[in-house]
Amino acid sequence: MLNFFKTYKAFLFGFAITWILIWIFDYFDFIMIDTTEYLTNFLGFLFYWVLISMPIHKFNYLKEHKKAVFKVIGLVVLFVVILVIDSNMNMPDNPLTLFLFIFFYLSIAYLISPGFIKKYSLSIIIYYCVTFIIFLYFRFYSESFELYRQNSKELFLLFIAPVPVFATLWAYQQWKWFKTLKAEKAKAELSMLQAQMDPHFFFNTLNNLYALTIKKSEKAPEVILKLSEMMRYTIYEGKKESVLVKDEIDYLLNYIELHKIRYKKKVDIQFTHNVEDNNAKIAPLLFIILLENAFKHGVESQSQDAFIHINLQQNENALSFEIKNNFDESEISKRKGIGLENLKRRLTLLFKESFIFEVSINGNIYTTILKVPLYA
Repeated sequence: MLNFFKTYKAFLFGFAITWILIWIFDYFDFIMIDTTEYLTNFLGFLFYWVLISMPIHKFNYLKEHKKAVFKVIGLVVLFVVILVIDSNMNMPDNPLTLFLFIFFYLSIAYLISPGFIKKYSLSIIIYYCVTFIIFLYFRFYSESFELYRQNSKELFLLFIAPVPVFATLWAYQQWKWFKTLKAEKAKAELSMLQAQMDPHFFFNTLNNLYALTIKKSEKAPEVILKLSEMMRYTIYEGKKESVLVKDEIDYLLNYIELHKIRYKKKVDIQFTHNVEDNNAKIAPLLFIILLENAFKHGVESQSQDAFIHINLQQNENALSFEIKNNFDESEISKRKGIGLENLKRRLTLLFKESFIFEVSINGNIYTTILKVPLYA
């Protein structure tokens, strides 16, 4: 609660200043307050309270933006001028004061949201010109001033009527802008996560290739070719929103072949896949982290009888990826790698809650199941 008051103490000062100014203006007859108009008085006090408090609340911002300070000062001067003019004209509801007040309020709106006012400037000008002409007609051509007073509230409602409409429209545009900004932020974050994942994979693969070149292995050219195909896929296809499932399968097969070339020991690798729709699409590079972890934490920890069993199935509008591998329980790494964390974050950004990610350990068998929706 104390922090709340510290943050918004400017509004306490604004409340006190507003109250003092109203008392001074009323004392010197600069303003006339109808004590029977409770709602009007309350709304008027609320408006000027916020108007006075905001410059105090945004003092640091105004210090750095001198143009904004001059605009605020200009509005304060205009407001004082309006009060002086109104107090010196012996004409109730005089058109000049009303015109200046309209200009004053529109200037405040322009200061708060210049882009919005510029966008709808023509509509605003036309509306208030027509409304002002209607006011002038009833003000000066009514049979009597008493007849005008009977209809004055309805006339002033015409000036207030567009405020909630434009306020709602402004709020909708702010919400739309916020949603767009949020989507762009998510897209940028998604790209960053993909960029983090790609070097993580290629670092290990290049190490494997380095070992083969040192040994002058005949398999090195084959590894280079497959690595080249994978790099092409990652660079060009991996940046797309969606790719064909069959291309993703080829990518995984290339990765498996690279490791088969690398290992001297016998590894039982089985990859079954059943995708009925040849045009089925998914987000790219979703499964490579799971496959990489199966090799890194499974096959490499086993001296013999290592296995990786993969099953990829299409179920109506979803794709199910299941991968099992055995591992040496004595060599489990206690450190959490960035790979799985990135994958989970990326899945959340892509699909929100419409995906399934399950991990289970049964003895020395590690199983991961990932189900994601297919793209239309």
